Amino acid sequence: MAVIPDLFSLIFGSDRNVLRETVEVFRENAEGNARREQEARSTALDQFATEFRSVNRSGFDRLMDGINRLPRPIMALGTCGLFVCAMADPVWFATRMQGLTLVPQPLWWLLGVVVSFYFGARHQVKSQEFQKQMVQAALQIPALPDAARPESEVSNSRSIAAAGTGGDAAQTLASVAPDANAALDAWKRHSK
Repeated sequence: MAVIPDLFSLIFGSDRNVLRETVEVFRENAEGNARREQEARSTALDQFATEFRSVNRSGFDRLMDGINRLPRPIMALGTCGLFVCAMADPVWFATRMQGLTLVPQPLWWLLGVVVSFYFGARHQVKSQEFQKQMVQAALQIPALPDAARPESEVSNSRSIAAAGTGGDAAQTLASVAPDANAALDAWKRHSK
C-alpha cells in the first residue's frame, strides 16, 4: 500500500516539482524576475558607460570651453559696473540709458531669445556632463561586502520577503481587495 508515495509522486513528479511549475504558470518566479531585472539594469549601465565615456579633450576644446564661460561673469560684472558708473558720472549714465530707450521693442525680444537660448543650451550641456560624472562615480563604487553593511540591511536582504515583484503596491492591494457584492452584504445583514 504505497498510496501516499504515489500521491506525492503524482503531485510533485519524480524528478521535478510539478506544483512549482504549475504555480509559475500563474505567478512569475521571483528569482527569475530578479535575475532578468539585474540583467536589464547592468545592460542599461553599460549603455550609459559607453555613451558618457570620457574622451581626451584637445586644447581647442578647452579654449572654447573657457570662452563659453565668459558671458555670464561679464554680464554680472557689467551690471555692477553700471551702478558704479551711475554713481560716478550720473550725466554720462543718463545719456547711455536714454540711448537704450531708443532701442525698438522687437530688438529687445531678439536679445532675450538669444540670451535664453545661449544659457539654456549651456545649462543642458552642463547637466549632461554632470550626469556623465555621476555615472562614472557610480561605476567606481565597489559593492559593499556583508561585513561592511549594517546588520539590519544584511538580514533583510537575505529574507524571502525582500524579493520585490516590481509592481506598484497600490495596484497590488487594489487587485486583491474584494469588490462590493450587494447580495453578499444583504445575506450578511439577514444572517445576524
